[in-house]
Amino acid sequence: MPLFNVANDGLKPIPQSSFKSEKQLQQMIEANLVAAFNSRFVASEFRTGALHAGRIDTLALSEDDNPVIIEYKLVESSDLINQSLFYLHWLADHRGDFEMAARKKLGNNVEIDWSDIRVICIAPNYKRYDLHAVQVMGANIELWRYRLFANSSLYLEEVYRQSLRASPDPAEPAKSPVIGKADKKAHPTPITASYTLEQHFSGKPEKVCALAHMVRDFVLSLDTAIQETPKKLYIAYKVGQNIVCMEIRKQRVTLFLKLDPKAVVKPPKNFRDVSEIGHYGTGDFELVLDSEQDAEAAFPFIEAAYKAIGG
Repeated sequence: MPLFNVANDGLKPIPQSSFKSEKQLQQMIEANLVAAFNSRFVASEFRTGALHAGRIDTLALSEDDNPVIIEYKLVESSDLINQSLFYLHWLADHRGDFEMAARKKLGNNVEIDWSDIRVICIAPNYKRYDLHAVQVMGANIELWRYRLFANSSLYLEEVYRQSLRASPDPAEPAKSPVIGKADKKAHPTPITASYTLEQHFSGKPEKVCALAHMVRDFVLSLDTAIQETPKKLYIAYKVGQNIVCMEIRKQRVTLFLKLDPKAVVKPPKNFRDVSEIGHYGTGDFELVLDSEQDAEAAFPFIEAAYKAIGG
């Protein structure tokens, strides 16, 4: 992944650099968790107790209130994935330890959603055998590749994310043609997710479902790396961090975009600044969609939100 400096229509390659130690990489990510993964720092070198005798490099809480584990390696190593898988299962069985650490760091009122545990591995590269192993494991592990350049630029690239679609509940009523269309076009969702697209579409008027499909088709067309993650009260679309969150309501569709409401020039009439108003979806730029025209008018702002997070 070469990086170039552009000057007078010429391209000058920027040489790669390296971190002095694994700890330096870890400290940089921990100091910039919001910018890199939009997560809140919980703990560093978190001990898993005398019996397990391990230390989780970084614990955090995602913007969707899910626990986050981050592990680092300066060199290509299969141990990184093995350790991450071990810590994933350890944390699932020791929720109380994480909750205590999160409340100590973020306050007693912090909310934690255990429907997903996000595991992030960061290394300069991965062997093809490791990529295959992660796919076979079926665990919710993300593999990220980094490059440090001589001009002090850090490049982070997601190279793999487990994406198995959550199985629908067989007890659910038959789907409408609109929901059937969603099944065919849906991007896979993380295996640990306990919420599904069907839960969000079920019982909603066809007009509202059609608006939601317009939005999701546009968002997913922006980048094949965009993940669609159903949460309890909204559907999140993300690349590393959320771009837009969509609530499918009885009469309309509501979007929360990752844009600074005060920096947007000429926002539409159906816009609202909710930075000081409590809401479920992440993002402070709210758009309420009542028609296809509203949905189409929202597309440029959704694309702006995608570009704003570095997409």
